[in-house]
Amino acid sequence: MIKITKHLIIGLSSFCLFHSFAFADSIKVLKADKLISVSDGKVYQKPVVIVTDNVITQVGQQGDISIPTDATVIDLSGHTLMPGLMDMHVHLTSDANIHGYKRLQRDTSRAAITGVVKAKRTLMAGFTTVRNVGAPNYADVALRNAINDGDVLGPRMFVSGPSIGVTGGHCDNNLLPFEYAVTSEGVADGPWAMKAKVRQNIKYGADVIKFCATGGVLSKGTKVGAQQLTFEEMKALIDEAHLRGLTVAAHAHGTEGIKTAIQAGVDSVEHGSFLDEETIALAVKHGTYLSMDIYVTEYILGEGEKAGILEESLAKERTVGKRQRESFTNALKAGVKMVFGSDAGVYPHGDNGKQFARMVQFGMTPMQAIQSATIAPATLIKKETTLGSIDVGKVADILAVSNDVLNDISVLENIPFVMKDGIVVKDYIENTVE
Repeated sequence: MIKITKHLIIGLSSFCLFHSFAFADSIKVLKADKLISVSDGKVYQKPVVIVTDNVITQVGQQGDISIPTDATVIDLSGHTLMPGLMDMHVHLTSDANIHGYKRLQRDTSRAAITGVVKAKRTLMAGFTTVRNVGAPNYADVALRNAINDGDVLGPRMFVSGPSIGVTGGHCDNNLLPFEYAVTSEGVADGPWAMKAKVRQNIKYGADVIKFCATGGVLSKGTKVGAQQLTFEEMKALIDEAHLRGLTVAAHAHGTEGIKTAIQAGVDSVEHGSFLDEETIALAVKHGTYLSMDIYVTEYILGEGEKAGILEESLAKERTVGKRQRESFTNALKAGVKMVFGSDAGVYPHGDNGKQFARMVQFGMTPMQAIQSATIAPATLIKKETTLGSIDVGKVADILAVSNDVLNDISVLENIPFVMKDGIVVKDYIENTVE
């Protein structure tokens, strides 16, 4: 039960944007049974967290901190506080029920509207920050800006715009024959063309760069393990992005493509399915992050055909899924840096949290899994001073979850209380207002 005490009544259970933003500048005090500190991997008892405006200003133990008389006190007894979750691989403008040739029916405007719906669903699932790695015609830029302006409810977004890749590669549209002359907006060939695409994405609002280093599961006509960009193309792209202060994510399943991307200086490898010992050692040496979507295989093989996924893609997933999970376990044991990345959009948004149980099943402790979705991604995107933990000076992205979370990580699949940026955006537990 959540008990809220304030001189003025706040309509939290009605989930009203007006009410939420109206009290955005108030002082809020959160009390709970426990607090998960992802910074040191410890659990603290009877915490109190004070939020002023949207920033955490005090963290301590109940009884040790004075509560301001004009504060809104939110009593989260029976719950554990933890940071808002961060998913480093989503496609908010994509619909899990629209795959293969069905996607040809969706234009950019429809994709943006889809994003509005899926953004809210993602936030309600406890994911207060996401990295959107691939969207048509900068629809993700528009969605991010709408969220930042308060017009749309959703997570904090770091967006890539169109994914960059070679002609006929995973980032191209290969569904139509030659006479239609369809080419995806992120297609480039050669080092200078790669640089130009990076510059274009930055021009139109991208704050991360994503490129396709190898073939993929869901692209028609690509070999999932085959490298698609040369070292020179990858290096030119990555250097240009780094010159402008952006991090780079590489879609890469195949071993050689992963190794080449790491050697070229990529910040994170997405999927990382076919890892060998040499590739894992290379990732450790370079400090490269892996974002491995080890839950999505279950959706693709279970629901994919109904959603329009091509038989060619289903066959590739049958090869990739088991191998990717083995690679996850081996990379974890070797000490590779890992971040939570679900590939939501391939499977339903809002179900992001289902991946936690798989991460624990394949080797992580519950604390490691939580850290992979909090402090680790904040470090990857260079926001560790403002996001990713419940510490003084950081933005108040805070969840309340069951006290059993470290014994049963699956409780993160249904989160009852979400605060983003100091504003309570989800509270479906019974409220008592005095």
